[in-house]
Amino acid sequence: MGKWVRAIALAGVVALFTSMITPLQETKAAGGFVMGGDVSMLHEVEQLGGKFYDQGTPKDALQILSAHGMNAVRLRLWVDPYDSFGNPYGGGTNDLATTISLAQRAKAQGMEVLLDFHFSDFWADPGKQNKPKAWQSLTYNQLLTTVYDYTHSVITQMKAAGVMPDMVQVGNEASSGILWNDGKVGGGIDDFTKLGELFTSAINGINAALSSSENIEIVLHLDHGGDNNLYTWWFDKIEAENVDYDIIGLTYYPFWHGTMGELAYNLNAISSRYNKDVMIVETSYGFTLDDGDGLGNSFYTAEESIGGYPATVEGQTAYLRDLKEIVRDVPNNRGRGIFWWEPTWLPVAGANWGTDAGKLYNNDTGLLSNPWDNQTLFDFNGNVLSTVSVFTPSAPTNLVANHSFEADGWTTTPSSWNRWAADTASYNAIKVEENGITGSYKLTHWSDSAYEASTYQTVSGLSNGTYTLSAWVLNSGGQNTLQLYAKNYGGSERNVNLPVSPTKWVKVKIENISVTNGQIELGIYSDANADNWMNLDNVKLYKTN
Repeated sequence: MGKWVRAIALAGVVALFTSMITPLQETKAAGGFVMGGDVSMLHEVEQLGGKFYDQGTPKDALQILSAHGMNAVRLRLWVDPYDSFGNPYGGGTNDLATTISLAQRAKAQGMEVLLDFHFSDFWADPGKQNKPKAWQSLTYNQLLTTVYDYTHSVITQMKAAGVMPDMVQVGNEASSGILWNDGKVGGGIDDFTKLGELFTSAINGINAALSSSENIEIVLHLDHGGDNNLYTWWFDKIEAENVDYDIIGLTYYPFWHGTMGELAYNLNAISSRYNKDVMIVETSYGFTLDDGDGLGNSFYTAEESIGGYPATVEGQTAYLRDLKEIVRDVPNNRGRGIFWWEPTWLPVAGANWGTDAGKLYNNDTGLLSNPWDNQTLFDFNGNVLSTVSVFTPSAPTNLVANHSFEADGWTTTPSSWNRWAADTASYNAIKVEENGITGSYKLTHWSDSAYEASTYQTVSGLSNGTYTLSAWVLNSGGQNTLQLYAKNYGGSERNVNLPVSPTKWVKVKIENISVTNGQIELGIYSDANADNWMNLDNVKLYKTN
């Protein structure tokens, strides 16, 4: 019996136990912001002895994560992750039976499920998109039929097991296509015809398994989340092939895939260009530089330096909080959420990215290890980290009016903002122009002669307490003074100099502003020379305590 068939049979057995599970009436993520995790390694970690704790009490990992606000899981699916002798490839050995079992546990916690079709027997990513063993001799037309039959069968069996996915990812990090060489793109291949047909066949198989009242959202997923050129090239081609999808999924690691500003720009740009929701389906960050299994990690000092956050629990928490804010800020509520990649991959012996059989299958000479143990949401002993506090659905209220300068379009007098200038000519330096990081517009200070000016607003009716002011900026440099400031709040003026960054949006903050008089004046001040310029967008003021 082939491994795919055996997995299907096992899934049928698993389905018999569906009645033992009492799912919540409504998933926690339904209609809201997704804060999820890819827990595809969890079953293997547990089999090899991994234990999980919340404040010292041993509990099921999904129960812990759900209790702290995680409302969805992402589960990868491999077609036949075993060799001809039945030896598993490892890395979770994510066959259909394992996927259904994890999905049932997640649904029992009220979580949504994002199913990730790799269309491979083992890891699929931009560097390798190997066809499953059983599909390698198929003609192209046979491959189209097989892809249809496969997705239809998987969804049918997951439905029977009571775990129909809420979202399905068709391909994993498919910037170079899927099912090589038939569905390969990039590297000089600019014809997306076959890739589009393979996607459509897979999607048609999914939809054929649904009744008229059922719906699964389709995700297309690329890597390099900060690369707008990649996404524009790829999705322009996919749109031309009329592939029917709902969500653009992105992988984003700040130490590999560009700055946070580049990510924010890309999310907003592609959401608008293609009229689609966007979602980070893979991300993570280190909570330590220590190595749990002593065999090396993907995140170390270079990644910490590039990523820009300290490799501490506090740094990991700050990264996730900032990323969540960026996704939430995508205009028109198009930012759907975030999935943390492998939050439960503890450094237990044997829980590696693969086995010897997996290495042989992928012709990989790398050391068998857990390279991710310092990027989880549990410490090496399985204690949940305080980073999970960010998974709660609440978001602070932005108190700045017309915070992204969208109210008026192009103007020299933005609504809700006041202007000051040292002389009449300097007023001409203040204007709202197109190409903001959030939405269509941004505030600009620029003139072809020297100028001194500020743009500001007073926010009143505040409860006394601690506040944070932030904004995204571009800056040519060269000014005598260029500052984001906060004053008239009951204490001394606070300000931060804007970094020089003419091409990449950078976020600046003033934290711990202690308001004691119920108000705050916030603004941007320029004392500039001719042709110095700055852009400001998405200004936020929110209460932190």
